[in-house]
Amino acid sequence: MSEVQAPPRGARDLESERILAGIGLVLLAVACFATLDTATKISVSTVPIVMGVWFRYAFQAVATTAVLLPTRGLSILRTAHPKFHALRGALLLTTSLFAFFSLRYMPLAEFTAVVLIAPLVITLFAATVLKERVSALRWSLVAGGFVGTLVILRPGGSAFSWAILLPIGLVMTNAWFQVLTSKLAQTENPLTMHFYTGWVGALLAACALPFVWTTLPSWHSWALLCLMGAMGTVGHFMLILAYQRAPASTLTPFLYAQIAFAMLGGWLMFSHVPDTVSLVGMGLIAVCGAAGAWLTVRERRLPIEPAES
Repeated sequence: MSEVQAPPRGARDLESERILAGIGLVLLAVACFATLDTATKISVSTVPIVMGVWFRYAFQAVATTAVLLPTRGLSILRTAHPKFHALRGALLLTTSLFAFFSLRYMPLAEFTAVVLIAPLVITLFAATVLKERVSALRWSLVAGGFVGTLVILRPGGSAFSWAILLPIGLVMTNAWFQVLTSKLAQTENPLTMHFYTGWVGALLAACALPFVWTTLPSWHSWALLCLMGAMGTVGHFMLILAYQRAPASTLTPFLYAQIAFAMLGGWLMFSHVPDTVSLVGMGLIAVCGAAGAWLTVRERRLPIEPAES
């Protein structure tokens, strides 16, 4: 019986380097998203929220067009599902509005942890809406994630207020966005999806601009808006590059490093450090969310994108 030949050492080393590069790119992506959220939290005190959301999407739309059109040409516009792209863009815009309003009232780390229960909510939707079979292990992870959320929010406590509904609304709209993304990803080019997402968000937000536009108080406000646009755009390109280099099952758990980056941003910019109880809740969400997302991509071979702001 002939023996199966192992891959040459050079091939194994190259594959290891690609996986390490993918992990590095994912960590850079979530660092960009945490920076975006930190800049957003600073900007909402001086910039109208809708104006900030519009600039964030307009920046992404223009930057994506500038990169993709010269290399891909008009083929980047080709799609069989324009209505679904419009719906997907509208869902993500709504998610961003929830995020901007949430960041006005919530600390960064707590906000990020609550938002990252989205993959667990997708499991709930899969069972109740899509009628998919969900294992007992998945249900236990969903329950653990929701317990972690309750630990952070502490219903009945002094920190609990109506503002808690904002990140919960974000999680719901983002879950629908992810479900639609998983369906479109079966037939659509991911770069085409990214292209339409930016333009749909920018055009819809532009409809409200005449009612909210204001002269910004200083160049610092414009600098913050540019930083937000750049971090959102670069973060998503990093994510695309990461998934081109390593399996989603390997990369998905590293998405939860965003909680640590958010804690760092909150400490550096706002001198906020979560208390011990909140840290326990964040840890529970991170463990359950990472395990649930890892199981999902192992079964379906589809990446789960982090929530956007």
